[in-house]
Amino acid sequence: MLRPFLEQLGYRVSFARNLAEARVASGTAPNGPPDGLLLDLHLPDGSGLDFLRDLRAKSGTARLPVLVLTAEGEDRVLREARKLGAALVTKPFSPTKLSQRIAMMFGDEPRRDEEAK
Repeated sequence: MLRPFLEQLGYRVSFARNLAEARVASGTAPNGPPDGLLLDLHLPDGSGLDFLRDLRAKSGTARLPVLVLTAEGEDRVLREARKLGAALVTKPFSPTKLSQRIAMMFGDEPRRDEEAK
């Protein structure tokens, strides 16, 4: 659902359906690790929080910008994601809010049509 929206904004998007695919993509992308990551905490085959811990433990992804998209409401889990250096956007969210957070994550200027929304 987000891929066409993000591509329209000019981002190159790769998609992982589950934790196993995300592990492969985060370490073996053709051009090295991705520039950033949108991560759900509840994945079909494991914990996004565990994945985030693993990313932070590796030198190649220790500083990778991560934006967690979650419906998680447990403060302990959200605090840990923040402690691991992830920015948070809670569901439900607006596309405008998401695009602003992504732009901030990458230091991009928001597009004029996005500012007007």
